[in-house]
Amino acid sequence: PSPGRRGCELSAAPAYSDRLLRLPAVQELTGLARATIYKAVVQRSFPKPVKLGRASAWPEAEVRDWIEARKAERSAA
Repeated sequence: PSPGRRGCELSAAPAYSDRLLRLPAVQELTGLARATIYKAVVQRSFPKPVKLGRASAWPEAEVRDWIEARKAERSAA
């Protein structure tokens, strides 16, 4: 270890942060269109966005968890 980092270890935290993603980033991650994302939010099958004034954003962890759940459903079928 380097002198200033004695005793520091890598945590088991996920590789992604809990930052907020705006719609274009959510579309990029999911491959879904804007209308599909908002329709899924209304149907409660996609994470609800956080309002930032007039803008909306999604916690990255929730979007990635949603993606992982879709992959798990595919594997279970």
